[in-house]
Amino acid sequence: MDYQELNFLDAIRMAMEAEGKAVAFYDEAAAKTHNPLGKRLFEQLAEFERYHHTKLADLEASLCENGACIIYEGRELSLPVPDEVSRIQEADKMSAMGIITLAMEIKHKAEERYKALAEQTTDATGQDMFRRLAEEEHANHRILRDAYWSLNNRGVWAWPG
Repeated sequence: MDYQELNFLDAIRMAMEAEGKAVAFYDEAAAKTHNPLGKRLFEQLAEFERYHHTKLADLEASLCENGACIIYEGRELSLPVPDEVSRIQEADKMSAMGIITLAMEIKHKAEERYKALAEQTTDATGQDMFRRLAEEEHANHRILRDAYWSLNNRGVWAWPG
């Protein structure tokens, strides 16, 4: 369903639901990943999505209580720069690449969702929040893409520092 066709609050609630599903996905990915760097990446992504969910819940409450959007200060994914070469076993590599592929799809859909919400609202504060959320999802997609490339081409977990 197109977010433009939804009631704004319903669209926010659907975004919250999607963030909740993303948290569960990343928690499960972290549990399945044996490599410490890969596990850390998925744990950080889960925490990032929890933050998004919390901020969307804050927005929903503010809209319901006083009809106003909240100021969203944004957040960056804080991943340690891999200081060691962390090779991955071939069987784990295929599993990790499959998880990353799904994660990139989640990030792309989230980015598109937030772009649509930015267009749907006329509130400048709300537009800023959704644009920033879209930018954050895009940045995280790049990290996942770089991790995928590194696993596929070098057989190691890595991302830009």
